[in-house]
Amino acid sequence: MTECTTFVYTVFVKNITFSAEDDLIQQARLVARGQSTTLNLAFRQWLADYTASSGDAQGYDALMRRLQRVRADQSFSRDEMNER
Repeated sequence: MTECTTFVYTVFVKNITFSAEDDLIQQARLVARGQSTTLNLAFRQWLADYTASSGDAQGYDALMRRLQRVRADQSFSRDEMNER
């Protein structure tokens, strides 16, 4: 007698509702189909990209704070720029 164990992982998702013009939804479905995906999966990817981009803005702000002492108004001669 052989025992078999199966693990089932459940991912909970939240349904949300958006409104858009019918022709826009149809066009989006066609684009998604052309990319071999669904509109739902395309939206999930967009949402992941959208939330990830907010971290980029925070990183940019942190970098600017670290570089606030750097002077950008200084001019260099051609020789100075080519020094190694």
